[in-house]
Amino acid sequence: MNANTTKQIIAALNVKRVGIVGAGQLGRMLALAGYPLGLQCVFLDKSADAPGGQVSKILIGAFSDPEKLAQLAAQVDLLTYDVENVPVEALGDIPKHKTFLPPVTALAIGQDRLSEKGLFRALKIPTAKFRAVSSMPDLEQAIQEIGYPAVLKTRRLGYDGRGQRVICSSAELGSAFNALGGIAMILEEFIEFECEVSVIGVRNRRGDMAFYPIVENVHRDGILRYSIAPCADRKLQKPAENYARRVLRHFDYAGVLTIEFFVKKGRLIANETAPRVHNSGHWTIEGAVTSQFENHLRAILGLPLGDTSARGYAAMVNFIGSMPPVASVLEIPGAHYHDYGKQPRPGRKLGHATLVCATRRELLSRLKNFPDIAPR
Repeated sequence: MNANTTKQIIAALNVKRVGIVGAGQLGRMLALAGYPLGLQCVFLDKSADAPGGQVSKILIGAFSDPEKLAQLAAQVDLLTYDVENVPVEALGDIPKHKTFLPPVTALAIGQDRLSEKGLFRALKIPTAKFRAVSSMPDLEQAIQEIGYPAVLKTRRLGYDGRGQRVICSSAELGSAFNALGGIAMILEEFIEFECEVSVIGVRNRRGDMAFYPIVENVHRDGILRYSIAPCADRKLQKPAENYARRVLRHFDYAGVLTIEFFVKKGRLIANETAPRVHNSGHWTIEGAVTSQFENHLRAILGLPLGDTSARGYAAMVNFIGSMPPVASVLEIPGAHYHDYGKQPRPGRKLGHATLVCATRRELLSRLKNFPDIAPR
């Protein structure tokens, strides 16, 4: 399908302005992907300095403010989001009167680890053993059933390693419970995994689906440090796609969805899902025929999906806490530099580099040019 046909479809759908709840780097990249499609984006974010403000207008307000959400809805033809922490109750009746995708049901499940694990179980997607915890007696009972070691997590708002504690003995039960504030929690079996991978799927409003190659992810201190695509173990692709397909169909989904898995003895164990574009998919901007950001927009508009094939082998390296000099990255053959324009602080994702090579061996060799990277 050529560019003129795509523009005609957009005109027929009467979608010119897309509202994005959240103006972080994901929203910024969505807006950049929207411009070639003839789209303008408007953000809602509490910060005027958010990365999205570099490329589009920001309506200043909290995600929990129903009036601000309504103002955003009134200015656009369609709504989406780049974060999961949008209170569903604050949306009110907006999704009944304005297209809001991915669907609210998927957003709600993605906000609660217990609901998420329950969904995996209902769809027969393997996951770690888990139990709900709301009190110390609950925790004591749950640890008897799951055993040590285990991971205690808050059910909501945990990300990048926040909101969780590993428990290795009974002496750590009380401190872990108190450290997380005694709110609604979930206790999960600790998985001794060989590696972590993610699958990114996309489904449009017509029900068409496509999947990107499985990605290997390496975390440190709970934060994604780098991703490599495609994954070395190609046998994981088919089961991962099958699991993602179940979730996409369950929600009658439109947009990009990511599922992160642990790999143990060649078996996928679902850890969590993200109903949005995802950090582990940043490599697709230069490393795939169609980026996850463009495909998300295509999907929520009901357009044909783009080719998700990899252009050789790619890696995404997160810049955490500080940005390296641009020249030091761009002197690496095949490297692309992305600066989100955020103020530096420890543990903060400030940008990333994408590295695209013809072979996996070449990719792993060039990755050694990045500090703190030790590819397998």
